[in-house]
Amino acid sequence: MQRMVAVGFALVAYILFFASFLWLIAFLGDVKIFPTRINDAVNGTPVAQAIGVDLLLIALFGIQHSVMARPGFKARLTRIVPASVERSIYVLAAAAALAIMLGYWHTLGGAIWDVREGAAAPLIWAVFATGWAVVLLSTFLINHFELFGLSQAWHHGRAREDRPPQLREPLLYRWVRHPLYLGFIIAFWATPHLTMSHLLFAAGMTFYIFIGIAHEERDLLAHFGPAYDDYRKRVGMIVPGMGRRQGRPND
Repeated sequence: MQRMVAVGFALVAYILFFASFLWLIAFLGDVKIFPTRINDAVNGTPVAQAIGVDLLLIALFGIQHSVMARPGFKARLTRIVPASVERSIYVLAAAAALAIMLGYWHTLGGAIWDVREGAAAPLIWAVFATGWAVVLLSTFLINHFELFGLSQAWHHGRAREDRPPQLREPLLYRWVRHPLYLGFIIAFWATPHLTMSHLLFAAGMTFYIFIGIAHEERDLLAHFGPAYDDYRKRVGMIVPGMGRRQGRPND
């Protein structure tokens, strides 16, 4: 019974996150399917106030992601809830934080460029789609179902053999350490219509991504030790060959 409850909760969290993820794609693509779009959200707010609200929304999203992903927070949370649903709670909170950001985003006027009617537009949209494809592929390369809490719920109450942590480098991870974040950055910036709203969103989220990477790499280094340190020396962070950690002369 407890296992079924855990699986049901994980499925609900997964579906809600997937819906918010589709909203994000449509939001940035400026497609009117969900309640808001990057260029048609909360309108008529004074510029300074709109920028302040949008930055707070990005900060809220970033805090939720960074704080709840830390090992210390997970350890405290699993004193209250079963470990099998800890990841699903994170996924549900992420869906809520993303929906809040998209739903209350304040639109800014003005545009940097607009080539929607130009010959380059189809190519830019192809790059946009490629970014999201990289994001999705990356989740499966690192275990999609575990990333979103489904595996943990499914194995609730089952005795599982403890295995030493292994650092894998499947496909994209051979070229960059964080292909998932690379996909997001591509998708955030690839637009034939770069408005001030889109610029603020892309810049703010890219800034947060690099903060998130710094925290994540610290955790990965603590978890995998020398294996991850070696990986950082060999593989670029976001761009192949760039962002590699340089070893000291005595390394």
